[in-house]
Amino acid sequence: MDQSQIVKESVKQEELEADLQPCKDGSLEPPGRNGEPGHDGEQVLTDCGGNKSVVVEHSYKQKPFLGGYRHQLTKTEYHHAAVQTSPRKKPDRGVTVFSRDTQTVQLKSHNQQCPVNSSTQMMTGIGCYVSCMKDKLVTPGKYITADEWHDRRLRAVIFLQSLVRRWLAQKALDQLRNEQTRRLAWLEMQERRREEEKEEQLKDLQQRRMNPKTKEDFNLLYKALEMWRLEEERMINSSQQGAQRKAALRSLLEKEMQLISAIGRRQIFTQTHNYETMIRDFLNKSSSPYRWHTSKNQLIEMDTPHTIRARMLQDLYNNISNNISLSTVSEEQRLQLLMTLKKTVEENKCALTLDIVELIDREVDLMARGIKAQNLYGLRKRICTLFLQYIKTATFNPIVGKMLKVYQDPSQLKNDMFFCHGCRCCLPSAAYNTSGGLSRWCQRCISLDNIARRRLDFSIYKNILKRLKADEQKLNKEAKIPWLLQEEDMWYLVEVVWASRSALNGKNDLYNLVFVRWDQQRDWSPWNCLLLSKEETLTHSEVKDITKVYEKVFIREVEHKHEMARQHFSRISVLAEYLDSPSPADPH
Repeated sequence: MDQSQIVKESVKQEELEADLQPCKDGSLEPPGRNGEPGHDGEQVLTDCGGNKSVVVEHSYKQKPFLGGYRHQLTKTEYHHAAVQTSPRKKPDRGVTVFSRDTQTVQLKSHNQQCPVNSSTQMMTGIGCYVSCMKDKLVTPGKYITADEWHDRRLRAVIFLQSLVRRWLAQKALDQLRNEQTRRLAWLEMQERRREEEKEEQLKDLQQRRMNPKTKEDFNLLYKALEMWRLEEERMINSSQQGAQRKAALRSLLEKEMQLISAIGRRQIFTQTHNYETMIRDFLNKSSSPYRWHTSKNQLIEMDTPHTIRARMLQDLYNNISNNISLSTVSEEQRLQLLMTLKKTVEENKCALTLDIVELIDREVDLMARGIKAQNLYGLRKRICTLFLQYIKTATFNPIVGKMLKVYQDPSQLKNDMFFCHGCRCCLPSAAYNTSGGLSRWCQRCISLDNIARRRLDFSIYKNILKRLKADEQKLNKEAKIPWLLQEEDMWYLVEVVWASRSALNGKNDLYNLVFVRWDQQRDWSPWNCLLLSKEETLTHSEVKDITKVYEKVFIREVEHKHEMARQHFSRISVLAEYLDSPSPADPH
C-alpha cells in the first residue's frame, strides 16, 4: 500500500475499541480469522466523502514503532500506515548490486626491484658455477663501543666548533680592519678638506690683497699695513736708540703715508668702477620683464608699460654715457641723441628737467662753435648724472619706486633722520649700523675711524659667523640668534671673550677656529658657546654630559666667559629678550 493512501479510520469508536488489541511491541493490530492475522477489509473515508474498503495486510514481521496520534477526549491512539503495512519493495534497476565479485579482491603477481642490491651466499656445485674473480675478502675491524663512538663524535664537534669560531674571529677582524681603514680614510679626507679650505682662504686672502674690490678688501689692506708698521716699529725700538731711532721712525712714517696714499688711489678707482657696475645692474634690473615658471617648468616673460618705459630710458642713458668722448660717433649722431634726450625730458616740467634741457642747449651751442670734445667732457658728465637722477625718480620711471630705499614722501624721510656725532650731519637710519641698536656714528665715520686708528679686518670673523650659521641650520632650522649677530659681535666674542684661542688646546689659528654649542641640548648663543679647532668639534659634539667629561676648573672658566658675553650682549635690545637665567653653579 502506498504512502499517499494513508488510512483514515472513521469507524465508530465503540467498534474500534472492541476490535483493536494491543500488540507486544506497543502497536495495535486487528485480529483475523481464528485469531490470526489476516486480510480483513477496513472501511475508510475518501477525499470525495464516500467510504472505501481497504484491505489491510497483517504481517508477522516486526516493524519499528513510528508513533501516531492520540485523541484528546477518548484517548484513542491512531498509528501511521507505515506501521500497519508491509515495507515497500524497491523497483529493480537492472543492475546487480550485491555480488560476490564485488566483494572479492583480484590478485595479480609482478616483479619488483628492491632499492638496495642484496646478495646471497652460495657455492659452486654440480650444475652451477659461480666465478670468484670479483670476490672480496672482508675481515672484521676493531669493535667500537658506545662510549668510544660518542667520544669521537664529541671530538669532531669540538673540532668543527673551533673552525667555525676561527672563521667568525677572522670575519670580525676583517670587519674591524675595514672599519679602521674607512675611519683613517675619512680622517685623512677631513684633514685634506680642512687643509684645502685653509689654502683656499689664504689664496682668496692673497687675491683680495692684490686686487681689492670691496670695503672689506681695503680693510684687509689697512690691517696688513698696521701689522707691518707695528712689526717695523718693534724692530726699530729694539735695535736703535736716540737720533737714529727718531730718524728711522720718521722714515717709517713717510713709507706708511705713501702706502696709505696708494691704497686711497686704488680705492677711488675701485669705487668708480663699482659705481658704474652698480648703475648698470640697476638699469638692467629695472628694465627686465617679469619672469615666472609654469607648472610644466616653462619660463614665461611678461612686459608691462613700466618695464617698456624703463628699457627705453636705459637705452637712451647707455647711448648718452657711451658717447661722452665722441670716440665712436660723429657730431651729427651726438646731436641726434641730445635732441632725443631733450624731447624725452620735456614731457615732464620740473626743476630737474629744466636743468637737463639747459645743459643740452649749452652743449649744442658749444659744439656749433667748434669746441673740442675733450673740453666738453665735464658738461656731458653732468648731463649723464642729471639724466640718471631723472631715471631714479619714481614720478618719471614708476618701476624704480619698488627698488629704491629713499622715501618718496618727504614727511617719512623727515621722521627717519638721525644726527651723526662724527660728521655732524643728519642722515637716514640706513646710514647707521643697527646690529647693536642705533649707533652714535654713521657707517662712513666708523669706516674712516677704522682706517685712521683701529684698522681691523672683519672678514675672518665673517667666515666664522657664516660657518656657525650653516652648522646651526642643520641642528635647528628655527634658530634666530646667529642671524642677529654681525661681524663686530663675532670679533668681540673671539678677541675679547675667548682671546682668539681654542678653549682646549690653546691654538690661535683663526682660520681653523669655529664656534660650537657648549650644551648640546640648547640652541647656540653667546652664553652657550665654545671656541674650538675644527679637529675638536667632532669629539665635543659626542659629549652628552659635560660634568662627566670636563674638569670642574675648566667648566668654571667656560661659565665665566659665558657671563662676560651675557653682560655685553644684554645691552643689545634685539638680543636681550633671548637671555636666559644663568645656569646654577656646581654645588661641589
